[in-house]
Amino acid sequence: MLQLQVIRDTTDEIVKALKKRNIDAAPLVEKVLHLDEKRRSIQTRLDALLAESNRISKEIGELFKSGKSQEANLLKEKTVDLKLDSKKLGEDLSSTSDELQNLLYQIPNIPHSSVPSGHSENDNEEVFKEGEIPILSTGALPHWELAKKYDIIDFELGVKITGAGFPVYKGKGARLQRALISYFLDKNTQAGYTELQVPYLVNEASGYGTGQLPDKEGQMYYIGEDNLYLIPTAEVPVTNLLRDEILLEKDFPICYTAYTPCFRREAGSYGAHVRGLNRLHQFDKVEIVRVEHPENSYKALNEMIEHVKGILRELKLPYRILRLCGGDLGFTSALTYDFEVFSTAQDRWLEISSVSNFETFQANRLKLRYKDENGKSQLAHTLNGSSLALPRVLAGILENYQFSDGIQIPEVLVPYCGFERID
Repeated sequence: MLQLQVIRDTTDEIVKALKKRNIDAAPLVEKVLHLDEKRRSIQTRLDALLAESNRISKEIGELFKSGKSQEANLLKEKTVDLKLDSKKLGEDLSSTSDELQNLLYQIPNIPHSSVPSGHSENDNEEVFKEGEIPILSTGALPHWELAKKYDIIDFELGVKITGAGFPVYKGKGARLQRALISYFLDKNTQAGYTELQVPYLVNEASGYGTGQLPDKEGQMYYIGEDNLYLIPTAEVPVTNLLRDEILLEKDFPICYTAYTPCFRREAGSYGAHVRGLNRLHQFDKVEIVRVEHPENSYKALNEMIEHVKGILRELKLPYRILRLCGGDLGFTSALTYDFEVFSTAQDRWLEISSVSNFETFQANRLKLRYKDENGKSQLAHTLNGSSLALPRVLAGILENYQFSDGIQIPEVLVPYCGFERID
């Protein structure tokens, strides 16, 4: 959430910057400023009434002490009117503040200056590519056919139990899934991230804190009876650990990693491009989250990018990195880099990770601050990234490591799997 003071001070710059997202934010920003002015006016009047009420209360006390009860009672009648006026102003202040807050939730983050202009994923900018795309033998299969051939993932059984988008991993497929989770967590903890186990359900405040609410409310699974949401990513519970916290500069950097299943409704996702593991309603992911001093957050973002690069190099998967354009940038992000692995059997790139810097956008919602060297409270910067999302990594391994007589396991995963091939 953008800070009100920043909106007041840099209105024109914000409206101009949001045009990179293909948004005309001027009407919304103007309404925010109008409501903010109204709220401050009500607050000033309310403060004056309360001050007057306090002054009169003290005067009434002095009059009673002096035996001037008649004058004191006359003043008491005046306080009744003051209390009624104060109550009305308090109600107006509350409703105006709520309306203002709801409007602020509708304004996305300001794109970083390096974010390219564009309308969709077709306008994203490729900034890095590495790894050789393997040449597969004739008759190479996509991962959903390989899963059926070797009986390692059962999509139809998942439909029977729950519905489409909830696969069942079996035998070596389940072991490979578990191996990837352990490998990712080990790589992250070796890089200095503290491993956490967090809840898979979060409350409404947590959803608002990291920006999933109200922006992605329709994409989250909701449990109405308890007013809880199934997490779409570990980013939500992990980052909310620090909600309403005041840190010290010496606390930076804070680096966490967590494995969780993730749940997404993915409403409106249909067609061949979402077949198999390409898009699921439940999937496993290992996340990295960092909380940084503002001066260090972009250095930290580069470190996270290099970290994910290292994992993909060890897996020996061909990949590329895209800098997302304004039209494809997430609501809360200032700058995002997507990692995509090449699926040789599908002849297409599959997104497997997003690494983002949110700057102060989430921290302002979370009230996540730190004390600077002068003892003044400042907003921290938050970052997160997938390290990594499993479904498409697994799809890439199955397809790129396939041979006519089986699937080779990447060398780095063999100690975790306990086997070298699926055949």
